[in-house]
Amino acid sequence: MVGRAVPVSLTTRQRAILEALIRAHSTSQQLAERCRIVLFSADGYANIEQAAILDVDRQRIRRWRTRWTDEFDRLMDVEEEEASDKELQEALVEALADDPRCGAPLKFAPEQVAAIIALACEPPSESGLPITHWTPGELACEAVKRSIVESISPRQVDRFLANRVFGHTSRGIG
Repeated sequence: MVGRAVPVSLTTRQRAILEALIRAHSTSQQLAERCRIVLFSADGYANIEQAAILDVDRQRIRRWRTRWTDEFDRLMDVEEEEASDKELQEALVEALADDPRCGAPLKFAPEQVAAIIALACEPPSESGLPITHWTPGELACEAVKRSIVESISPRQVDRFLANRVFGHTSRGIG
């Protein structure tokens, strides 16, 4: 048995902000697509019609249509609190954002990874080491010594450097 599509409600103000997001050059393609799905849904387009227009699968249309209706009461609360357009836009973008992914959180911040890569670009002699090229083990020790990270394995350093060749590093094995 085929179910009916979840009806989507949209205020005039929400519509204006979603349309502006689609037109903005700074909006990601992912967010723009989700805005279009909400707008098409509010205009009464069926999931199959939207899927054809947007060249996506119906499951995606169904997911964002349902997500919007689940968030609608919260969005109305934001609007009724006389939020500014910027605050309402932030709430709309949050409603159309990806759910957190499963899995362990990152162990190393992007800044730490960048610092390790920058360290790999330095000659080892600047760190007082009597070698000409870094190995992943030596980079790991130096990163801990400089307090870039509390601890890191040579294998993890090697992963950070994968597919990168620097003047003062030599790739590890394994």
